[in-house]
This record gives sequence, structure tokens and C-alpha cells, in this order.
Amino acid sequence: MTSLRKTKALASRPRQKAVSALAAAHAPEAFFGSADAAVAGDVTIHDRSGRVVRRYPSRDVFLVYEPKKGVDAYARAVAAATPSEIIATERRGVQSQLLKDLSKRMHLPATRLFDIVGIPKATAEKKVAAGELVSGSGGQAALGMIKLLGIAQELVDNSTAKEARGFDAANWLGQWLERPQQALGGEKPADMLDTPTGIDVVARLLGSIASGAYQ
Repeated sequence: MTSLRKTKALASRPRQKAVSALAAAHAPEAFFGSADAAVAGDVTIHDRSGRVVRRYPSRDVFLVYEPKKGVDAYARAVAAATPSEIIATERRGVQSQLLKDLSKRMHLPATRLFDIVGIPKATAEKKVAAGELVSGSGGQAALGMIKLLGIAQELVDNSTAKEARGFDAANWLGQWLERPQQALGGEKPADMLDTPTGIDVVARLLGSIASGAYQ
């Protein structure tokens, strides 16, 4: 399987060069890109021989899931990403392998996770086998779950409780998503993640735990 790298645009400053690594899911090998932020901020993609194969406007720079680094690292990258990078990632789609890895990391059956993001099992399995991207509402829902994991990670990171040491945020989140919540009218958070509005509602509820407003 092609090794995928996280693609992230760095802040532009006069005479400062930003370097960005880009991997295309359909490419036979990983590509490496660089951008001269002092010029226009565009990302130029080179193959290993240095040949230019494609140029992306900086607004199109997206985040790429790298299985070797894992789901947790990807969640932290998404949490630290700029709005433009998130939008570009939503437009492009996410690696289908992320669905499989996310289900394992959150201890959710793969079939249940496919149902949560609104993708038929046969379609999801086919995309994973072919290494295809998951775009549209399914890809946005998967990215939404990654955002929720980032929030859960932040809750643990900011906790001063002794129990926070070694606490498995992903496993806890998987269980929390499947529990009916009074604040959601008795619905499970997982059943609301198939729409952008539902993701926002669940994210606010999860975030309220940190403020102590959540019961």
C-alpha cells in the first residue's frame, strides 16, 4: 500500500518558504511537494526524480491520512488544521482505509461505522479494497468523527485527573457515541453524524463536557 503523508499548508511570511508533503491516493508512489510562500503559496508536486507532475493552489491543500501514523495522529492533525485545509479535505474526500482503521480504533464493528457515516457495506468494502476515496456526505461524516476524536483527545490532554493518564479517548468516544443522550432528546450521538448539522450538534455537546455544562 502506498505510504500516505499528511498534507498541510504552512503560514505565509515574506521570504519564507513553506514545505508541504503531498501523497495522492491513486499514485503508484508517494509524491513530495514544496511551495514558495513568498511568491503565491501554490504547492508544486514533484516525483522522486524531481519532475513536476502537478501544481495545486494553496487553497486546495488537503490533509491525507497516513495509516502508518494511525488514527490518533490524524485526529490531532485535523484539529490543528486551518479552515481552508478542512474544506479542501472535505471536497476531496478521505482515504477509505480510514473507515476500517477508525472502526478498530474506536472498537466499533466496521458494519456499524459504515452505517453511521451512511455508506452501504458493499460500497465501503469495495472502496477499501480498491484504495478509493470516500467523498460526499460519507467522507464528511468520517471526517466529522475524526473531529470528535480530536475533541475527546483535547478533553483528556487538558484533564488534571490521575485517571487521564493512559486514558483511551478513542475507545471512550466509541462507547459514548452509542449511548442515548438526554441533551439530544434521547437519541444516540452516532445516529446524528450523517449530516453536517448533526456533527456540529454532537461536537458542541461533546465540547460541553470540558466546561462542566454537560450532565
